[in-house]
Amino acid sequence: MAIDIQANKEKFIELLKSTGREGVEDLVAYLEEGKNDFFRAPSSTRFHLAEEGGNCQHSLNVCEAGLHLRELAITKRPDLASQLTRESVIVATLLHDLCKSDIYRPTMKKVKGAFGIWEEVPGYDVDYSNLPLGHGEKSAIMALWSGFEIYEEELIAIRWHMTAWDLAFQSPEAKNNINTARDKYPLVALVQLADGLAANIYEFTNKD
Repeated sequence: MAIDIQANKEKFIELLKSTGREGVEDLVAYLEEGKNDFFRAPSSTRFHLAEEGGNCQHSLNVCEAGLHLRELAITKRPDLASQLTRESVIVATLLHDLCKSDIYRPTMKKVKGAFGIWEEVPGYDVDYSNLPLGHGEKSAIMALWSGFEIYEEELIAIRWHMTAWDLAFQSPEAKNNINTARDKYPLVALVQLADGLAANIYEFTNKD
């Protein structure tokens, strides 16, 4: 997938501005800080969109998937329209992976080539030491710190978007929290589905 970093950045900002929320410019400035800013960061070390600009591309893909899922959900359940607003879907999907803006470090990795010979290829390592808060919770906190106007259900959807892939899910308290969150806010389940759809279908490539 060819990634146009500048075009994606402009689309990301345009979508956020379409929500009418305050603090968009503050959020963008916050995401541009640091050596590996959000708009240039990869989305993973070696799986989906493990390349420069992959994180913003992934966020846009999740947003697109989320908006389609919203329309489908409302078609089946018109009563959900007020709980799955377009604005909240955009905010929660675009900001769900803010935590990745400063965790990836370029490196060289050894992989087996087509003939079984080990060779070095560019890749990424993960380092959460700048803000060691985990994944979903870090994204939610970053959204708050940026000064962007964000609502409770959006923060909760961002916090729990990883479902069982979240290490905290191993605790009974976390499992109870995520189930309660899904029961209370349909946005939580929608963001989880949109994230999986984007990463595992839109962006899937066979690495074997």
